[in-house]
Amino acid sequence: MAGRVRRITRVVAVMGAVALLSTPVAAQRRGQADAVLRAIHDEGMQRSALEPLAQTLLDSIGPRLTGSPGQLAAHRWAQATLAGWGIAARNEEYGRWEAWERGITHVDLVEPRVRTLEARLLSWSRGTDGAVTGEVIPLPDPGDTAAFRGWLAGARGTWVLMSPTPATCRPIENWQQWAQRPSLQRLAEEIAAADTTFARRARAMGVSGARLAAALAQAGVAGLLTSDWTGGWGTEFVHAAWPGLVMLNVGCEDFGLLARLAERRQGPAIRVDARVRSTGFAPAMNTVAEIRGRALPGEYVVLSAHFDSWDAASGATDNGSGVLVMMEAMRILRRVHPAPRRTIMAGLWGGEEQGLNGSRAFAEDHPEIVGGIQALLNQDTGTGRIDRISLQGFTGAGAFVRRWLARVPAELGAGVEIDDPGLPSAGSSDHSSFVCRGAPGLWLLSRSWDYGTYTWHTNRDTYDKLVFTDLRRNAVLLAMLAYLAAEEPERVPRTQRTDLPVNPQTGAPGAWPRCQTAERG
Repeated sequence: MAGRVRRITRVVAVMGAVALLSTPVAAQRRGQADAVLRAIHDEGMQRSALEPLAQTLLDSIGPRLTGSPGQLAAHRWAQATLAGWGIAARNEEYGRWEAWERGITHVDLVEPRVRTLEARLLSWSRGTDGAVTGEVIPLPDPGDTAAFRGWLAGARGTWVLMSPTPATCRPIENWQQWAQRPSLQRLAEEIAAADTTFARRARAMGVSGARLAAALAQAGVAGLLTSDWTGGWGTEFVHAAWPGLVMLNVGCEDFGLLARLAERRQGPAIRVDARVRSTGFAPAMNTVAEIRGRALPGEYVVLSAHFDSWDAASGATDNGSGVLVMMEAMRILRRVHPAPRRTIMAGLWGGEEQGLNGSRAFAEDHPEIVGGIQALLNQDTGTGRIDRISLQGFTGAGAFVRRWLARVPAELGAGVEIDDPGLPSAGSSDHSSFVCRGAPGLWLLSRSWDYGTYTWHTNRDTYDKLVFTDLRRNAVLLAMLAYLAAEEPERVPRTQRTDLPVNPQTGAPGAWPRCQTAERG
């Protein structure tokens, strides 16, 4: 008996369990489950497919801007790859989106000296149709809207600076490490002054947003120059252009150079050759894969990640990492446990960056699947190891998640915090499309790796930023959680918390988010 207890104890320690089951039938089931968990661990850690998958997706196919040829190629590649593993997979078109493909962009300072600048078109920008040379000018400093209209009359053919002049392009940590207190104080004052000056000029013009874009386009400016520095070395946030204009994002250092030259009337001029291809509208789609359940095929465990990306880089951590982890988890499960009790599904959603459109459309089109969800596990926070799970306000989910985590090896489950019950995070990522419909969509969050500074929505989100040791761990953890959720005897309750905090802006009582309708192009 003592020897048997020692053997069981060793197994429990390896698998991270917290209790022993006493009945012979339960013990047998437990042993079978432990064998599957061991097989998942062995497959994922010893025969991982993550690196070659990542290299093909991120280097060869590249960015996946909604409506772009890269997005279509990525969905077709994912469907074919999953099918090649013996997993039923399909691409579901949910709408259309403006097709836009980036070509070459070359920007040179030609006056008062020559320098090639770091710059790129914003997504859906117009191209230049050849090289265009023009003076660089700041926004005007008019006293009223009439003066602004006068300024517009002389702006034809110019490149207009649309962001404040940067006071520094050094990360703030660099200043905190090396600068003395007077230098830090002066930097703060310079940043505040630049922001205040720019805001005052914008207010004085009397127009903003779409109205300002229309006024500049009508005036015939050559284009707009912006900088949205993340606070990290050489890293810029890159998003969408205003319609109908050539819009370039310029790196912090080069934008500062242009701004200082323009403010001092030193005649900066740039030559821009930026090509794009626009071909109307293209399909927007989701890739959906299923390992059919043997006993409860109408109940679902969903592995969720968004497939689209911004296109100034290759979308490695936002959210190529999530896609790769979900695909690898499905590969492992198909190889190790091809007949789960419930159906295990992967949803690789399109259009997340434009408003969760892919997952919202799927939830609208498949209420029968939403109603059968046991748990949806969504990951969209970079390359780091998963260290927190938000239950999104579902009060009965905690006991299940704790029980599942207790079954996985300590190397995977130890240190994972649970926000129980947590709060629903409306619109934050694709789990929100299901949470608002009462399905337990759980949000798996990762360690930072400076995600918000260096890779999220930036020009630096490339293959080399992935941390494969963490991704292997995440894929194995996701495969284990999906397996345990699929085999769970009970349904995860859909009870939602009622004590939501008061809205601090309106003072209204907290409420669960309403579902937003997908924009289908």
